[in-house]
Amino acid sequence: MNTELSEALDLLEKEKGISKQSLIEAIELSLQTACKNHFGSADNVRVTVDPVTCDYSVIADKTVVEEVSDKNTEISLADARMIDPGYTLGSIVPIPVDSKSFGRIATQNAKGVIVQKIREEERKVLYKEYYSMEKEIVTGTVERDTGRSVIVNLGKVDGYLAENEQIKGETLVPNERIKVYVVEVRDMPRGPRVMISRTHPELVKRLFEDEVAEVRDGTVEIKAIAREAGSRTKMAVVSNDPDVDPVGACVGLNGSRVNAIVDELHGEKIDIINYDENPAYLIENALSPAKVIAVIADQDNKEAMVIVPDNQLSLAIGKEGQNARLSAKLTGYKIDIKSESQAQEQGIFDEMGIDYQGENVDEEYAEDAAYDETAQEGENE
Repeated sequence: MNTELSEALDLLEKEKGISKQSLIEAIELSLQTACKNHFGSADNVRVTVDPVTCDYSVIADKTVVEEVSDKNTEISLADARMIDPGYTLGSIVPIPVDSKSFGRIATQNAKGVIVQKIREEERKVLYKEYYSMEKEIVTGTVERDTGRSVIVNLGKVDGYLAENEQIKGETLVPNERIKVYVVEVRDMPRGPRVMISRTHPELVKRLFEDEVAEVRDGTVEIKAIAREAGSRTKMAVVSNDPDVDPVGACVGLNGSRVNAIVDELHGEKIDIINYDENPAYLIENALSPAKVIAVIADQDNKEAMVIVPDNQLSLAIGKEGQNARLSAKLTGYKIDIKSESQAQEQGIFDEMGIDYQGENVDEEYAEDAAYDETAQEGENE
């Protein structure tokens, strides 16, 4: 038994994660390469390595001939019968090859084959390991900024945070530990190339899964996320348990849970709203903190008109239109926001069948009229 070789292979398997069988195949290939370099050809050479004992053998199959013209592939009848009298012309005789007889160049080439095979297997192991992390979040350490991307040490490989995946205005300093979303893992000749992001909406979702037990176990479900990285995120949640408040679960006691995520994102604001199957209610919730008088939702065209009090118009639209823009992304609807004065001037309340009387309007009736989509669709027809 080749104890030394066996222990070396076991150690490589443990440290590098490369299977022993792959290493044995590398040794077999290296010995064949050595034979080819030593003899000029290895077509008739068989190399075997016992996977248990790690004993190896190199056999050259030689053809029995009357007169030898190529000693590497042929053997004379007389020499063959000295091994076994039963051999005849044309018989194949297995001849052991002493690997110690290989020249220095052949040995170096064989060593190069083993090293190359180990590198290939190591690359495959790393690729599989990090490919399994695709679409997940990982923690890394900022190494350096190359100008085009920030290099983040993810342990065994580096992650590449491209410029368009960086949060605008966020400064990442060397040795800072950050959480990133693994967008893609590419299998490259020099090893896996891990593309990461700090701006992807899924980063926020995964952070909540890590921070909030109810999200992690499926009690609370994140239905939609709209994000403008570095500034604000809107997230719609629903509970699969009537006894669990989805918004409260995500916010945490005194905001502890959401604040932990805000800190990780360096101050990015996060609005958490209740999800609703009724698009009108969902749109109203999405426009929070602005108050809404009425929503007219066209499900076929994915368009909605929203009427808000005059003093809520700027809040509903948001700074530079951000609140309206994120609400549209979150709901999937094109949202047209009008003030109550504009709605009155354009006769929208009359079209909706609401006897609008300003602040004295019957709120219950107004809500019923605003959200009764079936009746509204009938009027539009």
